[in-house]
Amino acid sequence: MRARKHASQERVQRPDGRRGEFARYQHVAPLYDLLDLPFEYGRYRALRRRMFEGLSGAILDAGVGTGRNMPFYPTGATVVGIDLSPAMLVRAARRRERLGTEVGLLEMDVLRTTFPDDTFDAVVASFLFCVLEPDRQAPALTELGRICKPGGQIRILEYAYSQDPLRRFIMRLWTPWVRRVYGAAFDRDTERYLPEAGLETLETRFLYKDIIKLIVARPARGRRKRVVPSSHAAYAPAAYTSR
Repeated sequence: MRARKHASQERVQRPDGRRGEFARYQHVAPLYDLLDLPFEYGRYRALRRRMFEGLSGAILDAGVGTGRNMPFYPTGATVVGIDLSPAMLVRAARRRERLGTEVGLLEMDVLRTTFPDDTFDAVVASFLFCVLEPDRQAPALTELGRICKPGGQIRILEYAYSQDPLRRFIMRLWTPWVRRVYGAAFDRDTERYLPEAGLETLETRFLYKDIIKLIVARPARGRRKRVVPSSHAAYAPAAYTSR
């Protein structure tokens, strides 16, 4: 099966400021699942399941990557996955085909999506914010808050440096490689940007030792939103299909 993109789907323009990130994931995509394999089965899969517990309705998988979350999408939910990298989305489309998962896949920048306000009942981002530079944390959170319905949840799975001296030392040894290959960092401290983005913190807790944490937030009441014309919001059709 070969994954391709619908010619009829609108291609979302990538901001110049994210060309480096785009190029990095275009190159790493063929090896991404292989590089992540020990971590995926050693720690991530159990956490992905917990990320989606209790969610229903319209769900956004922000930074869907190669589709590793797909086995854990709630039954009956309408899920859309977005990613900046076409190469990653091609692999997500192949995984969708293998698993028979119902999910729309769109090439889109999390900093400025084309969804209208209050589109999703929940937004999930697993290890997305660790690849976003500090100046992009608040804008990305603001955008997720805009497209999340009032009362909906935004769940973010992220890394943090361990307070254990030995564990922290090992993480620091990994830091240059993680930065070079993924453009990621362990010290993004995403929750500090939640108030700036107009989000209320519901919960922050570690799910794996003291290095992987779950951040749960929701849009604050009375915040202003950026209305996007509905003609630009076609999230139900999949931008990437397999044949």
